[in-house]
Amino acid sequence: MSALRDTSLLFSRASTHQLRRPAWLFVGVTTPLLYLALFTPLLKHYARGGNVLDGFLPGILALLAFASGTGLGFNTIFELRAGVIERFRVTPASRLAILLAPILSSMVMMFAFDAVLVAVAAAFGFRVHWAGLAVLAVLIALMMTMSAAFSIATALITKDISSFAAIVNGLNLPLLLLAGVLLPISVGPEWLRVLGHLNPLYYLVAASRPLAAGRLGDSTLWQAFAVLLPLCAVTVGWATNVFRKAVA
Repeated sequence: MSALRDTSLLFSRASTHQLRRPAWLFVGVTTPLLYLALFTPLLKHYARGGNVLDGFLPGILALLAFASGTGLGFNTIFELRAGVIERFRVTPASRLAILLAPILSSMVMMFAFDAVLVAVAAAFGFRVHWAGLAVLAVLIALMMTMSAAFSIATALITKDISSFAAIVNGLNLPLLLLAGVLLPISVGPEWLRVLGHLNPLYYLVAASRPLAAGRLGDSTLWQAFAVLLPLCAVTVGWATNVFRKAVA
């Protein structure tokens, strides 16, 4: 119960901190909308007679999960510099709660942005399949948690925003390109498709499109869970160990 209470209190703290930064909220909701507005007209060739949003929006939802998670490392660096992590050292709060609370807070904000995206896309012809989107939300939560745990742990290890930014930015581009977020990776050569299978984000993107179309029996679904569940557990376990040492 103590860990739950600590998580609830720290969740409120993290959420309040986010709501006090309207500029970040504005950028967070407008950036994916700009993706829809600027990229969708370029992808009509791949729509194959259907609405291009049916294939493009699920990839953007996966992108938003990945970006929301990796962004938490920057907050960790700022809190290290401000002495917040040092203050947590002398509190009896659960170390796991200190780690998970900002992740959960960012996840709630991410799902709010997702709801706006789906609503806007539905107004322009995106076909909403609620059961598929519900399962997709679970996979998105796994990806967001995994990328956030990795980001926070990396920030605590580097303790420097330049080093951390170099690592994150160095990983972002190849991971996004090999995931087929903007274009299906199936249109690429075979060697690119092979490399894509080494990328966890690829499995989320691959499952997101059939799930958004309501195809719950697609093989990409169990493949995504088979990859993301254990990876998420391992990453959170590693991040928890790093965090406990940093806030010991």
